[in-house]
Parts: sequence; C-alpha cells; structure tokens
Amino acid sequence: MGTNSEEQGHSQMEGKRILITGASGFIGSTIVDKAIEKGCETWAGIRASSSRQYLQDERIHFIDLPYHDKAKLKEQLEEITRKQGRFDYIVHVAGVTKALRKTDFDRVNFEYTRNFVDALIELEILPDTFVLMSSLSALGVGDETGYTPIGASHVPNPNTVYGRSKLKAEEYLKGLADFPYLILRPTGVYGPRDSDYFILMKAVQNGLNASVGYRKQLLSFIYSEDLADAIFLLLEKGVTRDEFVVSDGDCYTDAEFNAIVQEALQRKRVLRLKIPLFLVRPAAYLSEKISVLLGKATAFNSDKYHIMKQRNWACDISPLQEAVGFEPKYRLKEGVAQTVAWYKEKGWLR
Repeated sequence: MGTNSEEQGHSQMEGKRILITGASGFIGSTIVDKAIEKGCETWAGIRASSSRQYLQDERIHFIDLPYHDKAKLKEQLEEITRKQGRFDYIVHVAGVTKALRKTDFDRVNFEYTRNFVDALIELEILPDTFVLMSSLSALGVGDETGYTPIGASHVPNPNTVYGRSKLKAEEYLKGLADFPYLILRPTGVYGPRDSDYFILMKAVQNGLNASVGYRKQLLSFIYSEDLADAIFLLLEKGVTRDEFVVSDGDCYTDAEFNAIVQEALQRKRVLRLKIPLFLVRPAAYLSEKISVLLGKATAFNSDKYHIMKQRNWACDISPLQEAVGFEPKYRLKEGVAQTVAWYKEKGWLR
C-alpha cells in the first residue's frame, strides 16, 4: 500500500472510537496496536485478571465486559455510552480455542457473543461495523482430492467442537436483520507474541522436525500484522454483512513450512519424524483426559487431532483482494524470520 493510501486510511480512522475484545491475547493486542497507529480512540476489552503485558500504551482505555450476564452487560454498556458515546467499530476477538469442557466452547464463543450482540441491539447502540473474529475451522474439511482452495462458496461443515461453536456465532449474526456484521475466518495466525507456533519452532530449534500423517497436506498462514491490516482495510471501506477467508494467499506443504522455520532458526540438521495419524488420535485423547484431571486446558486434544488430520488448508482470498485490494506485507519466509527475531529478542528462543 502506498503512502497516499496510508495517509488517507489514517485520516478516515482518526478519532474513531473502537473496541477490541479479547485484547490481552496475541491477536487482540496486535489489533490494538494497529488501532492506535491509525489514530483511533482505542478501548481494550479484557478481564480484570488478564495480563496487560502487551497493552502498555497510555492511550488505551480498558473495559471489563461481563458477557455471562446480559443484564449487567447492558448496564455497563449503557453507562459507557452515556459518558463516551457509542463505539464506531467493535472487533470481537474474545473467545476460547481450548477448554476443559466441550460445553465451554459453545458458552464462550456462541452464547457470550449472542449476549453481547443482543445487548447492543436492545440498547440501540450498534456500531457501524461489528467484526466477528471467527476461524477457518468454522468451514470444516475442504476438498482433499483435488485440493481446491477453501473459499466463500464452501458449504460449512465443521469437524471440531471449536469450529461448530464459531459457526453458531456466525449464523446468529447473519440471521439478524440489518445487523452490520463482518465475519473474518483467518487460517493459522502466527507472529510475535504467539505461543502456539512457538512450541513448533522451539521443537525445531531443539533438533526435531515432526509432521503428522503420510498423505499430502497443504497449509496456509497469515501474519498477525497482516490480519490486523485486513481488518482496517475493511473498516475503512465500510464493508458490512459479508464474510471473508483470510490468509497470505499462499500454501505450503508441511515440509516446506518446516524448512522455512529451520532456515530462520539457522538449524542445519534436525531429526525428521513422520507420525502416523493412528498414533496421534489416542495420544490427543489421553492428553485431553489428563488435562481434565489436572484442571488445566490443553491445546493438544481431540479437536487438535481433527485439525492435524485435515489435509487441505489452502485458501481462496480473491474476494478479499477484490473487496479492498488486500495484499499481505509478509509472506511466510519473511513473517517467520520476523517472528523468530522477536522470540530471540524476548528470550523465548536462544
């Protein structure tokens, strides 16, 4: 994007009031950074107990929204609106990707979203755009024969509890008359502050390059800053009542991805392991049961098995490109290099 577009984008967003929920997380905090950069009056929705490690800018306003209690939620939103005015934009990132109980996915990702949206409607304080951060998992398994990229025409058929909860939230918003929703379904998001891909990169640094399954697998990615850019391009353009798959437009085999990580880490030799899916499934199930006993949610669970089993994560981002001219600043090689540099700077990696 050229200088003129950046200046125009900044002037469009200058002074706009934006609320980013789930702001303490890796994706949410990156969007907060971008909102401040754009000159927005930026509100971070976080729990009182959440870390503010990545929310240190003194211009950030904080709010703790009780999604579980719609009556209290309405009271709080009404008070904020009376004092500050309504939010021009809301980016709803808050949710769970792992949980102790499978019912938690529906409760947090669907029911809390419904409470939030209903409160906004009943108070008549709708934003210009309500962005729901969904997931490619809401669409489920794609074409695993011809490997056609997953796109807007894909009929949703999620095969994970997480994906089904996200789809329920999507369908609720789409069923509301005149509600200004914007649904984004990013593929695997990586970048500074992320702890999920960090585990994989740490394994490579320690000399282990592991992949799952023997059939061809295509992976796709989006750098966190590019995801934030896509959101603001859509907000600036005023796009509503639409949905987009978000990736950097490329796809990679697991071997190509691991080679890029290996190069960024300057690791010349690694032990390459191919783990059969029939071993991954019971291991994921066992990990899930142990997490329940320990009372701590784990990312390696039965949902994760279905994600690892899925062979085609290629994405068609042409609708997003046509709508707002989206072009990622970071391809995987550059993005992984930036991410590894951040991990090293922060002492996460040696």
